[in-house]
Amino acid sequence: MRLLGLFLILAVTAAAQAPLVKPLWPDNNDPEGPNLSIYVPAKPVGTAVLVCPGGGYGNLAMDHEGKQVAEFFNSFGVAAYVLKYRHAPKFRHPAPLDDATQAMRMIRARAAEDGILAGRVGVMGFSAGGHLAATLSTHAAAADRPNFAILVYPVISFTTKYTHKGSLRNLLGDNPDPVLVQNLSNELAVTPYTPPTFLFHTDDDSGVPPQNSVLYYLALKAAGVPAEMHIYAHGRHGVGLAPKDPVLGTWPARLKDWMTVQGFLPAAGSQ
Repeated sequence: MRLLGLFLILAVTAAAQAPLVKPLWPDNNDPEGPNLSIYVPAKPVGTAVLVCPGGGYGNLAMDHEGKQVAEFFNSFGVAAYVLKYRHAPKFRHPAPLDDATQAMRMIRARAAEDGILAGRVGVMGFSAGGHLAATLSTHAAAADRPNFAILVYPVISFTTKYTHKGSLRNLLGDNPDPVLVQNLSNELAVTPYTPPTFLFHTDDDSGVPPQNSVLYYLALKAAGVPAEMHIYAHGRHGVGLAPKDPVLGTWPARLKDWMTVQGFLPAAGSQ
């Protein structure tokens, strides 16, 4: 009986922690279509993050760049919304950006229900998801832009030798319009209206070279946008939160510090 009771407690706990999954578009009845997995913390601090997993615009790393990230944010009161966005081979630009824009609208529309503030909604993206987060930060209409951005080993440039060619091909096709390539090279699209941004990369990253983050950081600084960048000496591409690495695993703490300094998290002892 004790084992049965423990099983029921664990089952109830797991069910309570399971995210609410909402279709992104009201008229889309496809269960495999784009959606938001909504993770609301027990004690919200009023801040939310739209999480865009990576995958080269050809698939999505929904676990270590999605679910695990949402649980990390929930652990200190931040609501998280993991975006399952459309991608190649079936979809190309502007489908991912349309999905991210719709997600931002949904999150802000749910603000009161989820215990968040509409003026404290950020976006976080990993690899190609980082490109999507940067595109949302630089191309969306003012009302749809995030209030802050977190870019994790992001794809940024489409016009330099540091381009991740797989992401470029999946997003824009084999023979992309040069004007569109230029437009979506996001270091060229930064303006003073681009939100404050935190960047994390590793110097060893051979998949998406760290120069992508450097170019975006320099563009932010030139535009007068608050920015903080951490480039760790070693680490492969796609490490996520790196929970098992004693060195790389410190970067999420740097992110929390930055969010506190920027006013998106309460300072220690202020709650």
